[in-house]
Amino acid sequence: MNMERDVEVEMQELRKTFKSGITKEEGWRRSQLQNLLSLLVEKEDHIFQALEQDLGKHPVESFRDEVGPLIKSVNFALKCLKKWMAPKKADLPAAAFPSSAELVPEPLGVVLIISSWNFPFGISLEPLIGAIASGNAVVLKPSELAPASSSTLATLIHTYLDTSAIRVVEGGVAVGERLLRQKWDKIFFTGSSAVARAVMTAAAANLTPVGLELGGKCPALIDYSLSSSWDREVALDRILAAKFGTCAGQACIGIDYILVDRRFSDTLIQLLKAKILKMFGENPKESKTIAKIVNKSHFSRLSRLFDDPMVRDSVVLGGLMDEDNLYIEPTLLLDPPLDAQIMTEEIFGPLLPIITLDNIEESIDFINARPKALAIYAFTNNKKLKQKLSTQTSSGSIVINDAIIQYIGDCVPFGGVGESGFGRYHGKYSFDMFSHEKAIIKRSFLIDFWFRYPPWNHQKLQLFRSAYRFDYFRILLIILGLKS
Repeated sequence: MNMERDVEVEMQELRKTFKSGITKEEGWRRSQLQNLLSLLVEKEDHIFQALEQDLGKHPVESFRDEVGPLIKSVNFALKCLKKWMAPKKADLPAAAFPSSAELVPEPLGVVLIISSWNFPFGISLEPLIGAIASGNAVVLKPSELAPASSSTLATLIHTYLDTSAIRVVEGGVAVGERLLRQKWDKIFFTGSSAVARAVMTAAAANLTPVGLELGGKCPALIDYSLSSSWDREVALDRILAAKFGTCAGQACIGIDYILVDRRFSDTLIQLLKAKILKMFGENPKESKTIAKIVNKSHFSRLSRLFDDPMVRDSVVLGGLMDEDNLYIEPTLLLDPPLDAQIMTEEIFGPLLPIITLDNIEESIDFINARPKALAIYAFTNNKKLKQKLSTQTSSGSIVINDAIIQYIGDCVPFGGVGESGFGRYHGKYSFDMFSHEKAIIKRSFLIDFWFRYPPWNHQKLQLFRSAYRFDYFRILLIILGLKS
């Protein structure tokens, strides 16, 4: 089979569909979104089974993190579609009178979405919602590292959606490389920075615009000036759920490490131990409340983080690894070496370093000394600290007193900055990601300004100076010869 040729044939068919104009019609967009909603509701069990098979996710976690947010996102897009598609009026200077201007969103064309394995339905379908809503033809390439989810996506999308405009292409690295050799109107990629560089290199050959959602080491700082024991209890519940209870830490916006005042580190560790026991039980593997590591390659990567004896010595809870079952228990580490891999690379697993500082205000310098994260989580009631974090750090987002909730927001953008990615999506931002806002300007022949045209002289220069200052009274005086 000539896969290159097959991809080119699919591209030709998708471009033919896009050129027909059907995907631009509101009715088509709305029907595809409604069909996607039906898919999510009617095939929920199929999705749960695929996620359990690939990642060991409990159905509650699968609904909380993938199916539920997607249902919400599709409903939001259906509710707002007409408004998003509508032209917006824009202003022009009075010198262009009589004229009008509007901004009209138009679809980019045929777009490629390359998704990741850790949230294989959410990360595939969330951008797809925006691509459909904005009227594009789409190729989705799910990750081969979650094969059951990839197969389920291919089957369900080809059953529920218009295959003349929306295709799923399954496969590994070779398939991805062949797809990237095609000319796309946009590529949206979620994954590692190493693969992102390859995506951008391929896209550069055709000057294809790219959106990247990557990740990085997202810190959580805990300010033990929190005003009450209740605040501390809730803060730690939210941290543990975001770290260990969200795909076993295999999340781009998951907490990578904790920053805390050294004076409170012992108290913090004791509280975390008690809460891990309560949340995941004495044997988390048997409780079915923590996902598994996706495959042996990623398991080996995580186990290699313990090759450094000083890292092993920093473990204060957990550390058990079961390669046969791809299981790593929730693990806490206190002050591992800052130059060790566990503190220089994104962990992407259930290992949680706790880094102590002389005081929590040092967290700002600590964060700024490292690449920009996709998110910063700050658990504090200190107004000055909140302000400093907001104004003196840079990240995709900052969440105060919670974690990961930004992912489910329809009205806030989701995306990174710097090495954590670029481009924004979710809600209207997904629509914008796959749209071009075209300016349409209309002007009458009724009035014309003669000084626009050569030959040039000093009077015309003065008229232009006044025009660009919006000094129309002076223009009148110059024309009447009352001003030079």
